[in-house]
Amino acid sequence: MSINYSVDIEKYATKHFIKSFEKKYNKAWDITLDALKRELMSFDILLSKSIAEIITERNNIKICKLEFKVAGTNKSRHGSGNRCIICVNNINNLIKILLLYHKSHLGDGNETAKWKQMIKDNYPEYNKLV
Repeated sequence: MSINYSVDIEKYATKHFIKSFEKKYNKAWDITLDALKRELMSFDILLSKSIAEIITERNNIKICKLEFKVAGTNKSRHGSGNRCIICVNNINNLIKILLLYHKSHLGDGNETAKWKQMIKDNYPEYNKLV
């Protein structure tokens, strides 16, 4: 049986990344974000289908990564270059979207190292997890 999670988007994700998606994709972005939130509500299913990946876990808190595609585009989840970094809290059944980005948002270099540094810089409560 799947847990039904609540989903919140952190202000940092909205301010730094989501506005870029809104500007580029208009209405398709609204559809995408709504679908992504609905998928995250049943997060355990995403894990079972290998759509999401647990990066680290400690004390019922997980940092996870998943790929997504924008509605109406012909690219696959993986091929789109769109990523979502989330915190899953199994104590209160809450998922927080920490980062929601396209690989080009991060610039050149190691993608994983860059998003981990963003988590450390902007979410001190998760420093020990990344």
